[in-house]
Amino acid sequence: MRVLTLFGCVLISWLMAGSAFAQVVDFPSKPIRMISPFAAGSGADSSARALAEQMQRFLGQPVLVENKPGASGAVAAIAVKQAPADGYTIMVGTNSPMSVNPIVIKNPGYDPLKDFKALHGIGRSQNLWYVANESPVRSMSDLVAQARTRGVNVGSYSVGYQLAMEWAALSARTKFTYVAYKGQGQVFNDVIGRQLDAGVGDLGGALPLILSGKMRAIAVSGDARHPALPQVPTLRELWPEYVNYSWTAFWVRTETPPDVHAKLVAATTRAMKTPEITKYFETQGSEPMYTFGPIEMGRYQLEEYQRFKGIADIVGIKPE
Repeated sequence: MRVLTLFGCVLISWLMAGSAFAQVVDFPSKPIRMISPFAAGSGADSSARALAEQMQRFLGQPVLVENKPGASGAVAAIAVKQAPADGYTIMVGTNSPMSVNPIVIKNPGYDPLKDFKALHGIGRSQNLWYVANESPVRSMSDLVAQARTRGVNVGSYSVGYQLAMEWAALSARTKFTYVAYKGQGQVFNDVIGRQLDAGVGDLGGALPLILSGKMRAIAVSGDARHPALPQVPTLRELWPEYVNYSWTAFWVRTETPPDVHAKLVAATTRAMKTPEITKYFETQGSEPMYTFGPIEMGRYQLEEYQRFKGIADIVGIKPE
């Protein structure tokens, strides 16, 4: 009897293992959802759609992008956290929901360092500071001078950019008033319409409006001037310590089976190397994160969290 019981337990274990193996072998057997944390038109959304189109070639199933904006990406992150950990829901994670939110939002509803594991870094972009083409502000120094005399409203769509703004204000020993939006397209409209003094955000998303003459770039945030805007100075030229990038990466729930995770990593890696994605990055003006695999991206996420936490502590931003 005891032998039969033992045999039965072994048989059940084999059957369960076989079922799990079949699920992994069959993955994916249905469409995959990719949850974008910001409205259409943002840099994160456009890069997600470009990668999704290529990934589905290697996965053999549609990869569908869904926009769930709100709470600086927390709405999207919670949606992914609540979805099954089966690889069929991918988080389009940026520096805001994946490194900044736990610093500025009290009880955001998820822990980006514990609830998710990276698939691959996608791209990083210098922040761009911009004004309306008709604005009298022609440089960052002009914006600082205006802030000191009559105040300045700066708009963007995530708390990551809010911290970038606060860091600039701290460096300039002045104050900017932050105005929060749900998407970058709304910021563009209000900057062009002069409802906002300035905007800060993703360079790639703003570049077409800069090149068409509808907006004027006054500063970028990288180590060096951007090749598409060689006449635009870096903030580092004003404040040597100021270097900041926004970034996008793909994530899944931490509990996702390792073999499923590996399949998604492989598909993302292959998609990143396609000619279409190479061309995409060239036209967007952002830098592809080719060397940021799961381990490297996880390490980078932690470093970014620690850096943003340091900035928040200096300027006195507390979770709310």
